[in-house]
Amino acid sequence: MTTKTTGAADAALRNHIRALLTERQAHVLLDDVLEGFPPGRINDRPEGVPYSAWEVLWHLRFTQRDILDFVRDEGYVEPEWPAGYWPDNTREATPEDWHAEARTFQEDLAALLTLLDDPSTDLLAVVPNGAKPGGGGQTWLREFLLVADHNAYHVGQLMLLKRLLGGG
Repeated sequence: MTTKTTGAADAALRNHIRALLTERQAHVLLDDVLEGFPPGRINDRPEGVPYSAWEVLWHLRFTQRDILDFVRDEGYVEPEWPAGYWPDNTREATPEDWHAEARTFQEDLAALLTLLDDPSTDLLAVVPNGAKPGGGGQTWLREFLLVADHNAYHVGQLMLLKRLLGGG
């Protein structure tokens, strides 16, 4: 059984989640990483690092979209883990690819924030795909926090790569 948050508590919780997704809350934001990132180095893998900045950005965007699809698309099908969550490394990305991924990431984040701001989104309710047979019982709150946690982790990796690659 789920108890819906109401009134001031609901508004406060939504504000905290929004801040976690959009403000510097003990972590940097993607915009902080993108500013001054050396575009000619997006495909480089520093010594000892198993991925490039391009691969991390692609994964970050893809996974956020996957969560968005999970919460809103009835026909959602989970990609194969872990291979389905990382790019095919058969080609190098271009700066245009880099910017397109960043733009799509921001668009998908805006879509998640729209769901967060919708008063009909009961944060403690199980999302439709989580309620299906075999679903994991995931709530809206859990999915928003998962996005915030995952984004913070990988944006931090991108910031480290930026420094290692000479972007400041």
